[in-house]
Amino acid sequence: MSNFSLRKFIAAAALAVCLPFVSHTAAAVPTVNLPDFTTLVDKVGPSVVNIRTTSRVGSGNELRGLPPGLDDGDMSKFFRRFFGIPMPGQPPQGGGGGSSGGGGNNGGGGDQGKGGSRNAPDDNQDNSEQSSGVGSGFILSTDGYVMTNAHVVDDADTIYVTLTDKREFKARLVGVDERTDVAVVKISATNLPAITIGDSNKVRVGEWVLAIGSPFGLDNTVTAGIVSAKGRDTGDYLPFIQTDVAVNPGNSGGPLINMAGEVIGINSQIYSRTGGFMGISFAIPIDEAMRVADQLKTSGKVVRGRIAVAIGEVTKDVADSLGLSKAQGALVSSVESGGPADKAGVQPGDIILKFNGQNVETATDLPRMVGDTKPGTKVAITIWRKGQTRDLPPITVAEMQPDKVAKTEQRKAPQPKERASNSLGLAVSDIPADQRKALKLTGGVQVDAVEGPAARAGFQKGDIILRVGDTDITSAKQFEAVAQNLDASKMVAILVRRGDNTQFVPLRPRVPAQR
Repeated sequence: MSNFSLRKFIAAAALAVCLPFVSHTAAAVPTVNLPDFTTLVDKVGPSVVNIRTTSRVGSGNELRGLPPGLDDGDMSKFFRRFFGIPMPGQPPQGGGGGSSGGGGNNGGGGDQGKGGSRNAPDDNQDNSEQSSGVGSGFILSTDGYVMTNAHVVDDADTIYVTLTDKREFKARLVGVDERTDVAVVKISATNLPAITIGDSNKVRVGEWVLAIGSPFGLDNTVTAGIVSAKGRDTGDYLPFIQTDVAVNPGNSGGPLINMAGEVIGINSQIYSRTGGFMGISFAIPIDEAMRVADQLKTSGKVVRGRIAVAIGEVTKDVADSLGLSKAQGALVSSVESGGPADKAGVQPGDIILKFNGQNVETATDLPRMVGDTKPGTKVAITIWRKGQTRDLPPITVAEMQPDKVAKTEQRKAPQPKERASNSLGLAVSDIPADQRKALKLTGGVQVDAVEGPAARAGFQKGDIILRVGDTDITSAKQFEAVAQNLDASKMVAILVRRGDNTQFVPLRPRVPAQR
């Protein structure tokens, strides 16, 4: 055998040895099956509706209102070329049908006018009623209750609900709650395909979810993605579900569906720099929305509790400086005089750890707990004050009223001292008796000059120092004595009042200069 033939033999043998290994390795790679949403769409799709609103304007040739993100020109050509319909909010040309577009904005023939169902109004009618918005919603019950976002029906004179079978109904507004962005409308129909309500508390980060709605007026558009995060605190009463589902203008009010075909949220907000989808969207948890919807259906409004405090976040630095084992609770920055919390003994600087037996983990937990409590209910409250927990007398929850704008008394401008020589970098003076009375203070000193550590921490001239660590401040002389005895190796929490707000500011004293 020649050397050339020998080399060929060896190469062939090596290949024969390697082939079984390659085959075994390929077989070991797991097969990934992507979800099939077709069954879900067939199940849930009929429960999703298109909602369009109109408002009355003066006669004239004003341009019909367009959904956000759309304009005339090239966009109009796009809709006609690829969808065979006029751009949402625009009249059809040449009497075109357009029955498949925009949730019935321009579809169909004449007005039926019977049985509470009608097609879209003729585009040649008096234009005193013009389109003002397009959104989505879903059927809550077989007798015609529909849920959507409050901002979808905001300022609407007329609301039209279009079903997937192209029937369109004029809807009655049952109630709106702007704080949660939830609205309920009612149409005169029966035997409707109601959606299945899920449990938003069981939502898991990473699970597949589906959105159905009317982005840009295109009804029954389906998009899919995953849950990116839970409990996003972007509002006082809403721990949003964050997803990467493509949600665009017009999707608002539509359902967020899990793989069981249950609605777990209402698509409500997007994060966007352009007005379009950028990978972050937020949904209202269905549990929160249903609590609101039940009250709207019963009384047309939502009643919430209040205890009359303003609160802030407890940071890790604040927790460490106050001796808390972890950053938790809600820091009380101000207490309304004569309010429920004031009567129970809550003070600015307290940290509310428990409300009605429930742990307050973050500052945004408290408003939801209080808001969900029926006015008139007496609840227990636990606070952290001066290094220890305290159970205060029960608070009688009041009913939330419209926000009031507090007026702050004008302060007399203090005469600043030359410099702040203490370890905190704060020069202070006593508060005049009349000013203290006007501000309803029993102690405290006012800041005249700021430097060093205090300046870096954001203190300002005119701030009022109420407490250093666990020591209440009653005079400038006492403040100086306290400041001189602080440990420069440890953070200290300073309770500061600025205007109507009170908060703790962590501060590390500077090392005294050697003499």
